[in-house]
Amino acid sequence: MRVMAQMAMVMNLDKCIGCHTCSVTCKQAWTNRTGTEYVWFNNVETRPGQGYPRTYEDQENWKGGWTLNRRGRLSLKAGGRIRKLLTIFSNPKLPALDDYYEPWTYDYATLTEAPAQQHTPVARPKSLITGQDTKITWSANWDDDLGGSAATAERDPILRKIGDKVRFEFEQTFMFYLPRICEHCLNPSCAASCPSGAIYKRSEDGIVLVDQDRCRGWRMCISGCPYKKVYFNHRTGKAEKCTFCFPRVEVGMPTVCAETCVGRLRYIGLLLYDADRVLEAASVTDEHDLYEAQRSILLDPNDPDVIRAAEREGIPHDWIEAARRSPVHALINRYQVALPLHPEYRTMPMVWYIPPLSPVVDVVRETGEDAERRENLFAAIDALRIPIEYLAELFTAGEVAPVDRVLRKLAAMRSYLRDLNLGRDPDATIPAAVGMSEEDLYEMYRLLALAKYDERYVIPPAHPEAYQQAHDLEELACSLDYEGGPGMSPFGEGSGAQTPLAVENFRELKDRQTADRVNLLNWDGNGRPDGLFPPKDKP
Repeated sequence: MRVMAQMAMVMNLDKCIGCHTCSVTCKQAWTNRTGTEYVWFNNVETRPGQGYPRTYEDQENWKGGWTLNRRGRLSLKAGGRIRKLLTIFSNPKLPALDDYYEPWTYDYATLTEAPAQQHTPVARPKSLITGQDTKITWSANWDDDLGGSAATAERDPILRKIGDKVRFEFEQTFMFYLPRICEHCLNPSCAASCPSGAIYKRSEDGIVLVDQDRCRGWRMCISGCPYKKVYFNHRTGKAEKCTFCFPRVEVGMPTVCAETCVGRLRYIGLLLYDADRVLEAASVTDEHDLYEAQRSILLDPNDPDVIRAAEREGIPHDWIEAARRSPVHALINRYQVALPLHPEYRTMPMVWYIPPLSPVVDVVRETGEDAERRENLFAAIDALRIPIEYLAELFTAGEVAPVDRVLRKLAAMRSYLRDLNLGRDPDATIPAAVGMSEEDLYEMYRLLALAKYDERYVIPPAHPEAYQQAHDLEELACSLDYEGGPGMSPFGEGSGAQTPLAVENFRELKDRQTADRVNLLNWDGNGRPDGLFPPKDKP
């Protein structure tokens, strides 16, 4: 047994209201530079829907993640070293810009500088890629509030697996929000796909990062990631991804997305796992067994044998103590209500989700029945096979039973606490019906509904003296706070003084690139500056 530590996150989807505050604050903190206009390290998707980028879950098309070969061994779905070598200069398995969206801004100067006139001036949308007028047809949250509608759900890869009849009924049932960040997997296929070895997993806390100095822009990592959470910065020619806000985490602070979450639905904590069993767990033959296989490699931080093994591996005592108090460990292994996103990709994701119970409650309430009674809720869960099947395709590779158990525990918690809140004697048969004690059910309720800041985020500060080499590497290659951003080229727009944000300097960029004499060092590769190309023949 080789014990390692892993920072992980759990999101309670019952609390997500789709406000996108997490997305906005993440973008302001990490991806507000030129070249990252379409990059969202954190985004909130509406389900059913296509996701971002569009249909990223269709691995028959995108070939992301791992698969088992004929010998039962893990292999990259996009191909091994020989295939990558043959296609290293042409990688077709990438989302195009239309699968993300063409970022745009508005020519606000038309409004602020227009002279008095009879008609109101219009600020037309301008592409941040070409600088030309554009038509807005898609964006990162285009599915928002269209969950289940024919306008977007027809291309939902999950609905395709369920069938036409289910799709029609599902449209009448419910929608929910799914926030997504990089999964910081235990078995990351993005790292295995990189020919340069630029993507690495930190040994101290499991956060997956991109070494900007080693990245050569092959973009194989984008193809290899089944969640499509690695992006290509067209300005720097480097790959970028969610960093789990490691500068904040190292000093005991939560990620920006978690800190600013309006619904307080995110939990961050430390997990201990057996690194020697990761390959075994990821290689189980039956996809339906992947959830339990992944959960089985997560170790009990209260076990004396685990504590001794962790100390032998050099894990600090305060980290072991943090793992014992971890809300993530409690939700995944103690209460068993959190599930991984698409375990069938065999990457062992470390961002887990508590599936939403609200759709079931809403359906019961619409019938005029008491939506908080245990009997009604349990009967509704049995009857609503379609939502459970959809959730199972998301979180348990299509296996319905684990999702059913989670929803029953959440329903039991509502019914049990309702009696307490109304001053009635608690019914001990309710927690017993879902295999829990009254104490555990109440503690789960406290964690999900009443947990305070230091209970939701149990993040031990880093010990740089124990991991000095890794921290030196991050200081050299992964910081985003120096002039120009990560890996910024000394040429083009990134040269000289720091460039203002792209959304605010459209006119300035246009002026720089359309001067009488074209300076190639100032041209960023976008648009067609006058004098750079021969004039087109006029008819």
